[in-house]
Amino acid sequence: MSQLRSPDQSWARRVPAGPGADATVLAEQLRSRRWLVLTGAGMSTASGIPDYRGPDGTRRVQPMTIQELRSSSAARQRYWARSYVGWQRLHRARPNAAHRAVTELQRLGVVDRVITQNVDGLHQRAGTRQVIELHGSLARVVCDHCGDGLPRPELDAMMRAANPSYTVTSDEIRPDGDVALDEVDVTRFVTPRCPGCNHDRLRPDVVFFGDSVPRERVETCTALVAACEGLVVLGSSLAVMSGLRFVRQAARRGVPVMIITAGPTRADELAAVRSHRPVEQVLPQLLAHVTA
Repeated sequence: MSQLRSPDQSWARRVPAGPGADATVLAEQLRSRRWLVLTGAGMSTASGIPDYRGPDGTRRVQPMTIQELRSSSAARQRYWARSYVGWQRLHRARPNAAHRAVTELQRLGVVDRVITQNVDGLHQRAGTRQVIELHGSLARVVCDHCGDGLPRPELDAMMRAANPSYTVTSDEIRPDGDVALDEVDVTRFVTPRCPGCNHDRLRPDVVFFGDSVPRERVETCTALVAACEGLVVLGSSLAVMSGLRFVRQAARRGVPVMIITAGPTRADELAAVRSHRPVEQVLPQLLAHVTA
């Protein structure tokens, strides 16, 4: 097994966490090359979608695993009841300043492709092009029984028609788009069925906890990291291997790694430049320096 190499420190210096001190340094480094971007849940917190972990890295919620979802019709009823309520808030979320800054940096040629661990589609709604959704998208639904797919808005209309009096509301929203519900609200929900095979084994087209990222998607991202001039991580704790592996790959190549995220990450020791401030604060400032 190849050993991780420390990133080349000759091209950059570590960035202090103080307010405003890092934007100039970050901008200097961004101008030096074209960057591949890897984003996580911290990109969307300013849009009202919380991340899985708090600033100390502790997980806030325990999401449903793929094994649980596939285990029974009762589990799928629970998932879709919670998701039906949560979707009403999630689909109203709008891109924030961090998403817009990435779009503009891509337009300027500073940013190349974007790999996102998020399933909310906010990068695309902000106008970012060539986004690889590493963990899939909540906007698509697939059937585990027959393989057919359909857009989430279409499924949402089907669920609304099957549950005309279902008016549960919640102020909560989770990173994967669902909410916590009382059992009485779960059991009265009519679970959606696949229009193609009439089975209830529908699921969002996302990588659940306990599942694996499709091999072709991993290979595509691996090839991008193999060819990139630098990798910048935005809003991710890199707590799961699906994203951390690409940072380690970049470090093995000796290309610079820049990490901008509040709270610790599993790859801090591999970063040549590290900012601990929220992305929605740093990226607009960074963009202003790049375009100055």
